[in-house]
Amino acid sequence: MKVDVKWTGKMGFTGVSARNQQQVQMDSSAQFGGENSGVSPMEMVLAALAGCSGMDVVSILNKKRVEFTGLTISVEGTRASEHPKVFTDIDVVYTFSGENLEDKQKALEDSVRLSMEKYCSVAGMLAKTAQINWQVRVEN
Repeated sequence: MKVDVKWTGKMGFTGVSARNQQQVQMDSSAQFGGENSGVSPMEMVLAALAGCSGMDVVSILNKKRVEFTGLTISVEGTRASEHPKVFTDIDVVYTFSGENLEDKQKALEDSVRLSMEKYCSVAGMLAKTAQINWQVRVEN
């Protein structure tokens, strides 16, 4: 795996994936010298957790033939007060939508548990410094 990150001025950076040339904009708020024109690096870490786990969950549920129409993953992290300000607590909420999902609650929770405890590499790394809590919600 490889990415290249290029400074774009002030506190802005553009990251480019060597695999497929996809780009992501990073920046800080004006408070820290940026222009708020991109995602902060620590927000990207939380997004990476959601994306990594979400891909696992979708794959597991597809194998179990559990049908759903939507999945939103909300992640909130609390950081240490001293440098390096690593995440110390992370809360993840998986909200599934679809018909008759109340009957599939156990399968939904099992898929998330497998992702967080076994498959998601990002969760594995973050768990070294943070307590990761998660919950599953179902919307019709």
